[in-house]
Amino acid sequence: MKSQRARWPYLNASALVGALMLLTTPALSGDRGMYGNSPSRNMVSPARNLPDRWDVESGKGIKWSVPLGSETYGGPVAASGKVCVGTNNEGLRIPQLSGDKSVVICFDSRGGEFLWQATHDKLEQGRDVDWPLQGVCSTPLIEEGRLYYVNNRAELVCLDAEGFRDGENDGPFKSEVRSGRFDADVIWKLDMLADLKVVPHNQALSSPLSVGNLLFVGTSNGIDGDHRRVPSPQAPSFLAVDKRSGKVVWQDGSPGDRILDGQWSNPAYGVVKGVPQVVFAGGDGWVYSFRPQDGQLIWKFDASRDPESAQPPAKRTNIIATPVIHGGRVYLGIGNDPETGDGPGRLWAIDASGQGDISANGAVWSRGGDDFRLTLSTVAIHNGLLYASDLAGFFYCLDAETGKEHWSYDAFAAVWGSPLVADGKVYLADEDGDVAVLQAGTEKKLLGEYNMGGAILSSPAAEDGVLYIATRDRLFAITNQ
Repeated sequence: MKSQRARWPYLNASALVGALMLLTTPALSGDRGMYGNSPSRNMVSPARNLPDRWDVESGKGIKWSVPLGSETYGGPVAASGKVCVGTNNEGLRIPQLSGDKSVVICFDSRGGEFLWQATHDKLEQGRDVDWPLQGVCSTPLIEEGRLYYVNNRAELVCLDAEGFRDGENDGPFKSEVRSGRFDADVIWKLDMLADLKVVPHNQALSSPLSVGNLLFVGTSNGIDGDHRRVPSPQAPSFLAVDKRSGKVVWQDGSPGDRILDGQWSNPAYGVVKGVPQVVFAGGDGWVYSFRPQDGQLIWKFDASRDPESAQPPAKRTNIIATPVIHGGRVYLGIGNDPETGDGPGRLWAIDASGQGDISANGAVWSRGGDDFRLTLSTVAIHNGLLYASDLAGFFYCLDAETGKEHWSYDAFAAVWGSPLVADGKVYLADEDGDVAVLQAGTEKKLLGEYNMGGAILSSPAAEDGVLYIATRDRLFAITNQ
């Protein structure tokens, strides 16, 4: 089965001091789950005792599984005894809420019990900004009893992770239309369409990043439905938001009217040679690094250029994958929305210690052409090895320092999600519904390949000895038991 592509003037001097305090205030200890497992977005999990064999038909190794909607692009995230995932409303968990809507569903991680659902109506503007039947595509962030994500309406939402099951209406937001046992409790939300004049292309999505008391998120500002212009070139592309209030701390609109399509990547955070930085992949094919506390540009890099040519590319390439900060470098693959044409792909290792425009000398190494095609996937780096997949289904194990190839694996199907490295294994899911389990290391060893019964368009997640995989319409919890 082959899937169809988803359609998916703030700081003065005193505010700057406040922003510094926001950033340096340590987060409270506790369980946290997010896309990429950590602020660096490296697709590596510390989970142990994970399975390398299971069988969906017989139920062997399947702790539990539950139906979702009919289209699921946001990956599952697990923390604090809960598993949350974005999808559409075709599963009709709450019968009174019928029709085309986007939802985030929360389950109990122990047995898959349905806990609550956040439900969002589609935008009246239609498919140009909110494609039919595409649900919430953002992978949520769970942290200290809160859930953060971007919904289909381009709202950055903060929820109480308990929903209304605790009998309380938390936070300053008190206008929930529904407040039953199975409904979501909104703490606050930031409407990026109304407040920031953002116009998404096909779908709004970004998986929020938490550092101290700041959230970093992409706005999804994009081109119009005719692919001719950027309707709102002055709108921001990148935001820093106070996670306690939902107020914008700083914004940046560097891509401006040069946005190529949609902006669907996620930010990453790291400290390079003592310098904290938050890195965004822009919809103009550039990578941007900012000071987290105030949004001042540190460096930028043109990832759409051909490193073998001094001439500008005939056609620029977008960035959908998420940057990973590791060992003083940013690792990132590029690639267009497949519906806009193949275009060239490339995998970059960028020296993140520079300043200004580092396009000419910032690349440590890159792979392109037949060695790496366009990608939507985020890389995983562990024990000096880099694992990366391209959309065509080729999966590579490379030396992270040099880019030299150790081995490759052909999934024989498109790969939309990202590989996950955990417990000495690498999990790679594809559009045919197969999950390949390979041994992590310099020698290629396939431990098994298992079909999940439906296309997989997101990335696996792991927590507390359980592997979570969302197919297009079902969520699985898999263990060694």
